[in-house]
Amino acid sequence: MTDEQKKPESNSSQPSPTRRRALMLGAVGAATVVSVRPALAQAAGSVLNCEIPMPSGSNIDAYGKVVPADTPGSFPTMGQKYTGEEVKRALRGNSLPGASYDQSQAYVQYIRRLQNGQSGFTCYASLQMPR
Repeated sequence: MTDEQKKPESNSSQPSPTRRRALMLGAVGAATVVSVRPALAQAAGSVLNCEIPMPSGSNIDAYGKVVPADTPGSFPTMGQKYTGEEVKRALRGNSLPGASYDQSQAYVQYIRRLQNGQSGFTCYASLQMPR
């Protein structure tokens, strides 16, 4: 074989173009994971710290509907705010802080009835997101 017919020797310390590209993509992927994990942890923490306010000046009946303050069998709200963590526990069967069992059940029904545009809806919707 002449010098012109010889195959060029491959330098094992230099990665091939496809291997180099794969290494770069791997580095980008690792950087993404490192930067996304703290954001997810922060988001999970903020969901538990968000607040759902109870309406003030009205009562909540056993079905979670806002009713006039003088409605028999309804519960006064006094404008309390419950954190996402407190609501999450209440959704699992615990009582909300400072509320009797029946009062807590009425408040949870109110929270479940929240709709887009109402104060506390975004917090409640965030609690429903699977992790």
